[in-house]
Amino acid sequence: MFLKSLIRGAGLALLGAVMAAPVAAKTTWIMASGYPESSFFTQNIRQFIEAVETRTNGELTIDLRPNDSLIKLDAVKRAVQSGQVQLGEIRLSSYGNEAEIYNLDNIPGVASDFDQAWKLMEASKPYFDQMFGKNGMRVLSYVAWPGQGFYTQQPINSLADIKGLKLRIYSQQTQRLGAGLGAEAIILPFAEVPQAIATNMIDSLWTSAQTGTDVQAWDFLKVFTYTGTMHQKNAIIVNQRAFRQLPEEVQKIVLDEGEKATARGWRMAEAAGREREQMLADHGMILGKAPADVLARISEIGDELTEEWTQKAKPEELAVYETYRASLK
Repeated sequence: MFLKSLIRGAGLALLGAVMAAPVAAKTTWIMASGYPESSFFTQNIRQFIEAVETRTNGELTIDLRPNDSLIKLDAVKRAVQSGQVQLGEIRLSSYGNEAEIYNLDNIPGVASDFDQAWKLMEASKPYFDQMFGKNGMRVLSYVAWPGQGFYTQQPINSLADIKGLKLRIYSQQTQRLGAGLGAEAIILPFAEVPQAIATNMIDSLWTSAQTGTDVQAWDFLKVFTYTGTMHQKNAIIVNQRAFRQLPEEVQKIVLDEGEKATARGWRMAEAAGREREQMLADHGMILGKAPADVLARISEIGDELTEEWTQKAKPEELAVYETYRASLK
């Protein structure tokens, strides 16, 4: 009897210990993005999510809603800030009306290749950390866009070929650029491009090879003329409150995988620029390089916009630009 009681007691104690053992809480985040699955931005995010879920043994899972399927791209930052979603991907230049720092890498010629774009990112990170932190968010990753170009019906052989185009652009700076080149520049989200072409609202695009393939520009335009010019950045941002609710070891994994997504995304952006241009060609588009007078005019407009930017920027924003310029020497 004593032995049975001892065994029974040990069994109950073991059961109690098992029942009392802490079970890792599982958390699911919702993430919003404006780009389709074919985009290297989305593919990079998918790898980020897979790594986070694997390293946390499913303690944190992330439900990605891409291609504007949940929240429109321009509204993602507000959705993350308010906690409507925990994670989001944003295009920094979309918020140029909020702070001049968002406009800096959207000025032609400020960061005209990937190396310069990386140095500008490094110079900007402390300022963005502080600014997003004050607003309840945190930046996990930055990824640059490939260089820009014109999508048109006819080849661009001189500056005169741009005059009068109804040109789709995506920011105040690119609107100034288009107007300075003699085009009628119209701001439109890329998802609205096919409809705008069909209704003759626009007849040309200013964007990257990546976006051109995302909207299948070969269905309505014939020529892609590359200029380089700008390498703006997207960012993955997280709601700070949601982030702080994670266990410390999970927070570290998220931050680590965010850094890896930055390095990986930069490589993917460079590869995507080449691959997407080839895809345009494979679908029958004519590829070309911008002529000298177009590049010269773009440079002039960039200098004008940079001068204006330095006059409007806060001292702290100007310090970012000066730090960046020093890194180029």
